Amino acid sequence: MTVLPVAHSWLNTGTTGAISGDLDSSREMSRQWQGFMTARLVLGFVLVTLQIALYSTGASHNKGQIAISAAYLAGTLASKFYIQPRPLGQSFNRVWGALVGFDLLTFSALQMLQSNSASISTINYTPLFALPVLVASVLGSMRLALGTAAGITVLMLGGSIWSYLQSPLDSAPYFVQPALSGVGYFAIAWLSNQLASRLTTEGLRARQNQLAANIQRQVNELVIESLPDGVLIVDERGCVHAANPAARLLLGSQQALHAAVFYLKEEVGWIALLNLTRLSFGTGKSHEEDVTIRHGHHGPRRVHARTRLAAPQGTSGESLCVMFLQDQRELEARMRTEKLAGMGRLSTAVAHEIRNPLAAITQANALLEEDVNDPKLKRLTAMVSQNAKRLEKIVNDILNVSRVHPYDPSYLIPALPLDTTVHRICSDWASQSGSQGRLTIHGDDKTTDVRFDIEHLRRVLVNLLDNAHRYTQELPDAIQVVSSPVDAQYATISVWSDAPPMDPSVERHLFEPFFSSDSRSSGLGLFICRELCERHNASLAYQRTMRNARGHPTEGNEFVVTLHRTNASDNAQMAETSALPWQPPLY
Repeated sequence: MTVLPVAHSWLNTGTTGAISGDLDSSREMSRQWQGFMTARLVLGFVLVTLQIALYSTGASHNKGQIAISAAYLAGTLASKFYIQPRPLGQSFNRVWGALVGFDLLTFSALQMLQSNSASISTINYTPLFALPVLVASVLGSMRLALGTAAGITVLMLGGSIWSYLQSPLDSAPYFVQPALSGVGYFAIAWLSNQLASRLTTEGLRARQNQLAANIQRQVNELVIESLPDGVLIVDERGCVHAANPAARLLLGSQQALHAAVFYLKEEVGWIALLNLTRLSFGTGKSHEEDVTIRHGHHGPRRVHARTRLAAPQGTSGESLCVMFLQDQRELEARMRTEKLAGMGRLSTAVAHEIRNPLAAITQANALLEEDVNDPKLKRLTAMVSQNAKRLEKIVNDILNVSRVHPYDPSYLIPALPLDTTVHRICSDWASQSGSQGRLTIHGDDKTTDVRFDIEHLRRVLVNLLDNAHRYTQELPDAIQVVSSPVDAQYATISVWSDAPPMDPSVERHLFEPFFSSDSRSSGLGLFICRELCERHNASLAYQRTMRNARGHPTEGNEFVVTLHRTNASDNAQMAETSALPWQPPLY
């Protein structure tokens, strides 16, 4: 997949990382914890301020309430900064005691001192018990919340019993008020816990949905970026908000390759796409058309464009047009591949049928040659025999190309001296093609041997040299062949030429059958070369590299054949079987 240097994701939405559910849950817990701690801290300041104000005005003469309020304020400060945010759990524990239990003791002590004091003002502290009930309900479990409410009710009833024993008058005011307050605290505990549980469940579901949406968005972006067809998102003004790498390559300008947002009207070669977009917006329907994108440095590119209108988005109701671009050359290449594949199957069937009459011709010519003594007729039978062998080799090549044969290490191919064989093949090619002036052969290692059929190696190198010759000029060092060992196991043959860089669309399909940028070529050459290499457990690769040509570094195209070197065991085995006649493999 081609990665383009665009500053944003495909949809320009900024970050694309998925949100962790555990991290969000921890943040939500910390937020609730800090909220309750802040409320307790504010309540502590209010209590201290209130008690000091009452004492200074003479409305209260109880210094114990001031001390208890100050202790509560100090305790809330300590709990806020020294207790880590965490759930209270299912039962009473140390954290519960430090938070809820401390509040219960403080408010109970204030209420008891208020009841026993002879102050002018009477303050009821029982509403403050709602805070520990809420803390236990939200940060704890239902059991803990109801237990806290029950404890508060018991404390209030205990205080009422003590007050009744001090002045045994009418019992109704002493017990009805604590009972109603207890019922209210139980209701608060139950409702708060239910609401907190529901909010937690909804928050978890929302985080899961958000996580699933993020994953789906990332998958969609990955699929769109990997599509071989181009995808553009265009608005009514012709502004391209998003484009996948294939579309940017088809548009063919530096602005399209690097700009996050661009306009179709900025390039003359994109006017046809802009007109098709305006037609779709004007009619409100989808359209498709074959258009040509023209750029001076790339040449014309024929693409099949299809538009689809998206639903209006946002408060402005602006519509977007999704445009799909398909390279016509690749489409035609696939169609040509399918046609030639059918022709290949037909050629294989014909090759099978040719074998039988060819064998009969060869046998009849051999019988005729035994009875012929005339030198002229001998020459004719030799010509028939030679061409029959040539025809048999062609038939075998056709059948071999139509099949896939894995490398068989048990089959022994004679070891070839690498540098000597490469030098001989390249020299013969240069003599036949008249390219002695532009070909340079490097390699002087006489100890490296490889396992490769010499005729197959000749076919691979000649094909690579022909391709290099087609795209280079008559200059020294324009074509360089280098053979060298890599390590004890591998050796390489590289064919380098100072040809211009390939078009990215051609490079993507370089080794595919029937695909060629030259209309006069069948597109089978590199495919057959790679097949021949794979049958000998070798590999063929392409790369863009620098070489020293004509005294200065020059960039060019390089095809590298990586072969297996022979080892001592292979040489010993070959020595044992050297007396046997070598035959080509039977596929």
